[in-house]
Amino acid sequence: MRQLLLLTTLVSSTGAYSAEPDPPTSVLDLVRQAQAKATAREWAEAAALWDRVVRLNPVQPSYWYSLADARYQAKDYKAAIPAYQKAADLGGPMMGAYFAIYNIACCHALAGDKEAAVRELARALELGFPNLGHPARDPDLASVRDDPRVIDLLGLKDVSKMSRDEGWRYDLSILAREVRRKGFNPRLSVHRPVTVEQFDAKVRELDAAIPKLTDGQVILGLMKLMVFLEDGHTAVWPVGDHPLFRAGLPLRMFWFEEGLFVTAADPRHKDLLGAQVLKLDGRPIDEVFEALDPYVNRDRGNAIKPKVSLPYMVRALGLLHAAGLTKSADRVTLAVRDLSGQARDVVVEADTKEPEIWNKLPAPASWVTFASTLKDPPRYVRHMDKAQWFEYLPEQKAVYFQFNKVLNGKEETLAQFTERLLKFLDENDVEKLVIDMRWNNGGNTFLGHPLLLGLIANKKVNQRGRLFVLIGRRTYSAAQNMATYFERYTNATFVGEPTGSSPNAIGEEAPVTLPYSKVMANVSHLFWQGTWPQDQRKWLAPQIYVPPTWADFRAGRDRALEAVLGTK
Repeated sequence: MRQLLLLTTLVSSTGAYSAEPDPPTSVLDLVRQAQAKATAREWAEAAALWDRVVRLNPVQPSYWYSLADARYQAKDYKAAIPAYQKAADLGGPMMGAYFAIYNIACCHALAGDKEAAVRELARALELGFPNLGHPARDPDLASVRDDPRVIDLLGLKDVSKMSRDEGWRYDLSILAREVRRKGFNPRLSVHRPVTVEQFDAKVRELDAAIPKLTDGQVILGLMKLMVFLEDGHTAVWPVGDHPLFRAGLPLRMFWFEEGLFVTAADPRHKDLLGAQVLKLDGRPIDEVFEALDPYVNRDRGNAIKPKVSLPYMVRALGLLHAAGLTKSADRVTLAVRDLSGQARDVVVEADTKEPEIWNKLPAPASWVTFASTLKDPPRYVRHMDKAQWFEYLPEQKAVYFQFNKVLNGKEETLAQFTERLLKFLDENDVEKLVIDMRWNNGGNTFLGHPLLLGLIANKKVNQRGRLFVLIGRRTYSAAQNMATYFERYTNATFVGEPTGSSPNAIGEEAPVTLPYSKVMANVSHLFWQGTWPQDQRKWLAPQIYVPPTWADFRAGRDRALEAVLGTK
């Protein structure tokens, strides 16, 4: 009866229609009309059209969600509520039922029903609404934000009145609650290698230790707690407003087969370009990496991700000092072997100008890179800052496509780029397509679908020996998804080293800033299954294994691309 009553309510709320019902085949045209009205922001007209759509097709959740959104935009909040509820009952659109429930809470708040708003907000969070910070800022919920229940739900207590230990314990409680709320939801629990009871025991252990730990040691404890969940996206991020993360060594380093080398630096340290880092304050770099390994988040069993994470982590001297690995949080003595082969010690101070360089490729704008000193740098380091680009190699009749982000570029969308790439493939003498994903650490998986579908349909290159994908340790998140789809649905041959994630993995980012410490953490909440359900591989492995070496990098060689093209 509930669904019947709901449909009756929706019909009666929009007024009378003509006696002639719309034929079922008219639904797609009505959808186009409704979308056009929504684009024009003519919300009342859009709502009327969407109401006709759901009469014709009451089983499609996205139609109900669109009806609800149109009514919400038209400020008809009470009428939007049952439409959002119907969308939620049907499982929600692509975003999930909890988004529909969250919007119900907003509608109640805007309609003046504070009690219902608080109740529905709690329901949305219980169902897994991912972003705890959003309702804390959303103007739609301003009328209920000072309600004690909402303050508790969103972690909005006044931390200025807490002692140091109370503040850290409050942060720990917020983070632990987020893990229980999102990380152990029914859809993910079967994929977690640990139980809630095991996790709670770790939380109690850290909580009891807080009075005896420095702030840095508490942060290390939080990082280790997240690593315990064995999920590459669930982590305490070494970014944000906490003093521990406000400075970093003005160097970019990369872990080659031969060891750790400086590949970019602030100009005042350009003499270190190409130097191998042997020790930090007298500790061998291998020993430092071993000590830091328990704090590196990764998918279960994935041993490749530390190779990309640790060179960034050693930049955070505050973190290393908290772990007892350096003498100071501000400076460190590096034992290096420079390009001439000479071993020497150099003191490097932490820099507050560039504390976070993860997505600043090849380096911050003011820095210098080793690649820039090469007469002919390899293609894979020439345009690392571009989301996507390609080049035709006429001698090999090949197209080299560097796929650095699963995001839209500055000048064209990924879909537009895909159209241009496919057009070039069709109109030119192309025998090979090489997709280089070695720098691609993610983005938005949904934006990659036109590229995937275009490659599947392209008979010219979608053949064994014609389509190649270069992968590596930084191939991660949405890029991992794309690589997994390429493996499953195309005839690609993979070259390079293993990826930094698993083909099937828990992922997604909706970080929370802990209120007392301002430390930023993420608890992932979606299970991405890009391959078969029984696939338990720790990474996507290449058919042709070509790990990066310093000898090749120094010589300006790219052996992975050479292996594909048959060149030297």
